[in-house]
Amino acid sequence: MAPSGKVFHGECFVVQDNIDTDQIIPAEHLTLVPSKPDEYEKLGSLALCGLPSNYPRFVCEGEMKTRYPIIIAGSNFGCGSSREHAPVSLGASGVKAVVAESYARIFFRNSVATGELYPVESEFSLSKEFETGNIVTLDLESNVLINHSQNKQYTLKPLGDAGPVIDAGGLFAFARKTGMISSASA
Repeated sequence: MAPSGKVFHGECFVVQDNIDTDQIIPAEHLTLVPSKPDEYEKLGSLALCGLPSNYPRFVCEGEMKTRYPIIIAGSNFGCGSSREHAPVSLGASGVKAVVAESYARIFFRNSVATGELYPVESEFSLSKEFETGNIVTLDLESNVLINHSQNKQYTLKPLGDAGPVIDAGGLFAFARKTGMISSASA
């Protein structure tokens, strides 16, 4: 199944509870400016480089993108410091969505505002149900996550009003698209 619109397919990367923004993108890399294309790409290559050594590398050495388009997490994903760089680095690495039991509020809001990735909530922690490398399909239209490696399917919470904002590419793109603010070309 090829990715289309709101369906994503590929290997998943699994993390546990309380993954904080310093693990997603350590503070020493916050000098990178996401609006500069080469620095945006560099942010992607550094995504999740702050994880403890018991996790496999998220982005292979010398690569700029990850092979994992979907992250499966426990609860409180994105806790810690408020930084837009956290969802931006994940989006720059090629992540399309994070599926977690819960999010730190600021990470969820930054994901929506930047339009970098879909922060999808599960009814319970799926991090013990999946293994890194499982082949999964995330269907945001049907609110379903399928683990093809284990032949299991899970119902997810709908994105609600956040979905169209992310679809548009973030808060400012959504505001321009809906006429809330004038477009840059006007």
